[in-house]
Amino acid sequence: MTKYRTASIDGLDIFYREAGSRDHPTILLLHGYPTSSHMFRNLIPALADQFHLVAPDYPGFGYSSMPAVDEFDYTFDHVTKVIAGFIDAIGLKRYSLYLMDYGAPIGYRLATQHPERVEALIVQNGNAYEEGLGDFWQPMRDFWQNKTPENTERVRQALAIKGAKWYYTTGARNLEALSPDTWTLNQALLDRPGNLDIQLALKYSYHSNLLLYPQWQAYFRQYQPPTLVVWGKNDQGFLVEGAHAYKRDLQNIEFHLFDTGHFALEEDGEAIAAHIRCFLTTHVAENTLSSKSTPANQNLVTA
Repeated sequence: MTKYRTASIDGLDIFYREAGSRDHPTILLLHGYPTSSHMFRNLIPALADQFHLVAPDYPGFGYSSMPAVDEFDYTFDHVTKVIAGFIDAIGLKRYSLYLMDYGAPIGYRLATQHPERVEALIVQNGNAYEEGLGDFWQPMRDFWQNKTPENTERVRQALAIKGAKWYYTTGARNLEALSPDTWTLNQALLDRPGNLDIQLALKYSYHSNLLLYPQWQAYFRQYQPPTLVVWGKNDQGFLVEGAHAYKRDLQNIEFHLFDTGHFALEEDGEAIAAHIRCFLTTHVAENTLSSKSTPANQNLVTA
């Protein structure tokens, strides 16, 4: 059974989904844009018999706190700091990282800060290489280089025109397989007053991730974490070339492409769950109890 909980981190309420026994290997599920932990709603119960799964919502996303941009510094460094505090608060010591979209720069910051905690990587349309960023990113590149009102407005209009639905339907092979509940919920949360300013701040902060690509690639080469790549090959934001690039630096890598778009779990969730189960069963020890902490701290607020 999935539990729906909230942890208090630095004055913020961080909502998270949790399922499975803490005696089992942990998978920390880090969501992308424009979604939340809701993207893992089917994956969590599919794996909870054998794994302990935790999926937080970042500040400004899902059901977590959404302070205004003048109250919270919406950068990837700061969001990572909050998630690191969340990890410590609920007592996670070792885990595999599921990295998708925004989850990749957050997860790779966590991994390079504490490589000893990472048992494996599961990469689903999460970028760490320049090859993964195509023409889709040109308005953002202009925005990063010169944050003029004109360039800011171009990004703002792009976010409004595409909307949440675009990210789900573009590149999908069968629109009838996609639940409209996904983009409807995402769009409702994006449309909250002040959220567009939050998303613009994170879009601007995204350029900081590219500067860290060499550091993340060096982490791959030095630590060689077992890595499972499960990638929607029709994604227009994170190109399939970015998936292939992981092969350069990782020796212990299993690689699967799917004929779908950005949100590969929507069409290929069952296959991805099966790959995760087999991969982690092979590469992550079943008996991880000795490296786990006691259950979540008593000062957490649960919902």
